[in-house]
Amino acid sequence: MTQLDGVIKPKTKRSKRFLESRAPKLTEDVKTAMIMKGGNTSQTITQALKDLVSELKNITRPFEDSTSLEFFSKKTDCSLFLFGSHNKKRPNNLIFGRLFDFHVLDMIELGIEKFVSLSEIKASKCPEGTKPMLVFAGEPFDTVNEHKRLKSLLLEFFRGPSVSAVRLAGLEHVLHFTALDGKIFMRSYRCLLKKSGCRTPRIELEEIGPSFDFILRRTHLASDDLYRLAHKQPKALKPKKMKNTSHDAFGTKFGRVHMQKQDLSKLHTRKMKGLTKRKRKVLTEEQDAQAPKVAKIEN
Repeated sequence: MTQLDGVIKPKTKRSKRFLESRAPKLTEDVKTAMIMKGGNTSQTITQALKDLVSELKNITRPFEDSTSLEFFSKKTDCSLFLFGSHNKKRPNNLIFGRLFDFHVLDMIELGIEKFVSLSEIKASKCPEGTKPMLVFAGEPFDTVNEHKRLKSLLLEFFRGPSVSAVRLAGLEHVLHFTALDGKIFMRSYRCLLKKSGCRTPRIELEEIGPSFDFILRRTHLASDDLYRLAHKQPKALKPKKMKNTSHDAFGTKFGRVHMQKQDLSKLHTRKMKGLTKRKRKVLTEEQDAQAPKVAKIEN
């Protein structure tokens, strides 16, 4: 590939396909995440990363220098990252982050106070690749700016690929996040459908792990202008407004149709024999009633 005036021109078909895959799209690809292990980690962090997903090892400090993160993001085409580290000042540390245009957008550091691994909870697990249902409980997720960004970040991390439909039996994995007293509790449940005696099944939740008790530490949040720019949608993807349509409280769609004034006298209706005979009889009776009566005079 050659670079002229800041524009990279491919020399081969392979490099052309590579550049096309990295080019901006109206509908972006499914977001992927880098899971990295710092130079110093604890057994808790190692097991936590294993339970979340497979790991990489890299000696870096994202809050001090994010250059290596941005380099690996561009190399692997990943827009999310999870970094685990451990030291005396900040033990059992997890950093959730995302990137925009291969530059760090948001980073939130969480400390693990309590951790229960998958192997410690003896229960049947959900199949790999199951799309989870995400539940957020707690007022801070709606009022505090750091918690609102963390909620958005966790949604991008765990929501999985976009699908057009999900069968009822496939809704079996629940991730529950609770913000309370300055801590964030993450629990993972399996949704069990039990018989209830009616058509709607009775639902029970069984904890399957992993389980985390987090405490919020450092944050690196993008400015409001940059955050809006990162979430800006192309005009081609924005739904077009339809005139003369409205929705009620239940989401039912109503439409208003404008028609020209109709002349009902020229309206052709279906002719039926029974109605035709009855109409003739009525007309005959009306004609007899309207005919002049002549009195007979007898001599």
